[in-house]
Amino acid sequence: MPLLSQLQDILNSLGGFRPELWLTIAFCSILIAELVLLRLKTAQVRLWLSSLTIVFLLIAGFLVIQGTRQGFLFLHLLFSDDQAAFYKLIVLLAAVLVIGYDQLTDSPDRKDRLPAEWYPLLLATVLGSFLLTMSVNLLSIYLSLELISISSYLLTALTKTRKAVEGGIKYLLFGAISSAIMLYGMSLLYGITGTLDITSPAFGIELARNEPLVVAAVGLLTMAGFLFKLSLVPFHVWTPDVYDAAPIPVAAFFSIAPKAATVLVLMRIVTALPDAALGFDIQSPLAFVAIASITLGNFSALWQTDAKRLLAYSSIAQAGFLIVGIVALNKTGFEATTFYMATYLFINLAAFFLIDLLSRQHNGRLAIADLAGLGARQPLLSIALTVVMIALVGLPPTVGFTAKLLVFSALYEAFQASGNKWLALLFGWGLLNAVISLAYYLKIPFLLFFRPSPVEETPVVTVSPIATGLAVGLALLSVWFFLKPESLLQWIARF
Repeated sequence: MPLLSQLQDILNSLGGFRPELWLTIAFCSILIAELVLLRLKTAQVRLWLSSLTIVFLLIAGFLVIQGTRQGFLFLHLLFSDDQAAFYKLIVLLAAVLVIGYDQLTDSPDRKDRLPAEWYPLLLATVLGSFLLTMSVNLLSIYLSLELISISSYLLTALTKTRKAVEGGIKYLLFGAISSAIMLYGMSLLYGITGTLDITSPAFGIELARNEPLVVAAVGLLTMAGFLFKLSLVPFHVWTPDVYDAAPIPVAAFFSIAPKAATVLVLMRIVTALPDAALGFDIQSPLAFVAIASITLGNFSALWQTDAKRLLAYSSIAQAGFLIVGIVALNKTGFEATTFYMATYLFINLAAFFLIDLLSRQHNGRLAIADLAGLGARQPLLSIALTVVMIALVGLPPTVGFTAKLLVFSALYEAFQASGNKWLALLFGWGLLNAVISLAYYLKIPFLLFFRPSPVEETPVVTVSPIATGLAVGLALLSVWFFLKPESLLQWIARF
């Protein structure tokens, strides 16, 4: 392509890049605002920066909803479509909710209080997630993942605690390993296909000309970065330590935003790979990863005594359930995965927020045993947390049941079409694991309502009524979307 045509394409692409440009401006503006506000008290600085960040994110959301130019951008580095817009909104909503919750529960005496630097770092993570949702080139995919990862490492180690520093270092080491493996796989993919563009016809054609075992090995190496971000086996090791080390708002954000962007790009990649009829089978390796993640997550969670670590292992298992729809490799499965991701947003955020609010009755301790007896002292929060735990199991009357029903229905449909035994194994073992998860999810409601407090009764600690309303409202959404799933499904269908 002539240089003049390339420059013209870049200029034309800016029309589909407005939300990302705005987030870049927002990132720089927050850094400058932090320097300008240095003379103010810490609480005032945080209030100003959190308010500005939320305003910037809401404007970015408006730009996404308003619609931008669709199609390829910047010489096929990015691809803007309605699916990308939907996942961007999930990331934005997660960011706004965690910032709002952090400000509502802000207290100078909190040991894990986040400094002002977390606002620009959060914006950088959101920007990376935006770019990842549109990435269709191996180079842009890698750079987007690295932007998310570097910001995440810093967010984990941002507080002045030894645990945070250790968690950040572990996150960095495991992230570097997975990144190196992914980059090696991408280099092999480029050598095999001669292109970095996964939407190029040559990408699938050249892969199909190689031995299936070679393609499978290269594909799995390339997917290391995606498995890392989704907390899937065998790149899950960082999850418990990072969730435990990071403050609640950061851990809650990690459990949603990077995963949402990664899910979409993973769907794009598996659809770009050769068809099974050409001798390449991506379903079986993905089914194995899903089975391993569901199993390890659930059985590890059974032995946890810390609430944040329990939610970490829960997220590993939930990630396994999340990719069940991707394993199906059909339109129904992809739509079911999108529905699962959208509902997981408010279910998981509610779980983190409610456990954090209840832990304030014990000076912020997050031991599961400390939840005993709190049902009588904090009935509203306890009932809401019970609803959330039922939703994470996947039982009615919560949307967790609907989400699991949709992904497993898509998986069964795929099994009937292909007869792949791995799909049958994932179907049966996945449903069995949903039953196993009852043991640790329902342990929390049991402690709340049927066990006395292990310590002497202390006065009830008052928590922010607005923060309580936010957490309870998110829990109630899990019941509302069970009763009215079509309201969300119709919205997803528009994208």
